[in-house]
Amino acid sequence: MHRDPVCGRKMNPNKAHITIEHGGRKYYLCCPLCQAEFEKNPEKYIKQEKD
Repeated sequence: MHRDPVCGRKMNPNKAHITIEHGGRKYYLCCPLCQAEFEKNPEKYIKQEKD
């Protein structure tokens, strides 16, 4: 199971609002708000995911 990197919601890739590829990885986002936040500063959310 994947997680939305912004809000942490468990995501089924088939039901994600949008899939964004960044740095060779796919990120599944649940809604337009999470999409906007991720696009504003993807490194912030990628770093949180690694921590």
